[in-house]
Amino acid sequence: MRNLDHVDQLKIERKGRSDFVTQIDRGAESEIVKTIRKAYPQHAVLGEEGGRSDIAGQDNEVLWIIDPLDGTTNYLHGLPHFSVSIGIQVRGVLQHGVIYAPCTQDLYCASRGAGATLNNRRLRVSNTKELDSALIGTGVPINANHLDAYLPMLRYIAETTAGIRRAGSAALDLAYVAAGRLDGFWELGLKPWDIAAGLLMVQEAGGMTSELYGGADVLATGHVLAANPKLHPQLAEAFSDIAKRSPAA
Repeated sequence: MRNLDHVDQLKIERKGRSDFVTQIDRGAESEIVKTIRKAYPQHAVLGEEGGRSDIAGQDNEVLWIIDPLDGTTNYLHGLPHFSVSIGIQVRGVLQHGVIYAPCTQDLYCASRGAGATLNNRRLRVSNTKELDSALIGTGVPINANHLDAYLPMLRYIAETTAGIRRAGSAALDLAYVAAGRLDGFWELGLKPWDIAAGLLMVQEAGGMTSELYGGADVLATGHVLAANPKLHPQLAEAFSDIAKRSPAA
């Protein structure tokens, strides 16, 4: 937040098309990892900037999955919509998640079996039943190879729902689904650190998450669909039909 008004002075590196990293990303991740190492030196860490780090010879059944700045492009343009996302897997199962939006000081938390909260207030997904009343979030794939599969889905959502929002932080989009601010969200080609905390957030708020094309491991493919229980089956069926007609999928 201290650097938000001085983004023009930041050193910026390009990791790929529309994929940037700054010293803010790396500095935030370093501070998070330092804190984890101090409290739980035996745990493994997977960070967007640092990759996976295991402690040799120790118990690595606990894995922290960290995105220190989800929405870097927004940050670089002074757009106040970005977040810090941290998920925790235990023996391969997501157990805890936290998403923090510094500009609004919104803190989303979830633990498996204990529900999800926003600033200590219990969260629940929306009860929107029909797609024509639904507000759906999305993200345009960074990987151009996914665009041919994505664009027919975008057209379908544009033609059948009340609106589409492309805000630029997948972690916050998933948190918004959990909070009922969005009725659903889909995107292709995301990374585990983008979605680990958000997936659990949606589930613990009563929503449904799945791999977009019917697979079981969303973290592995990054093709995510999340929505309330009324809309998820409708969206899943529609996207499945579109995928069957699209050789790109």
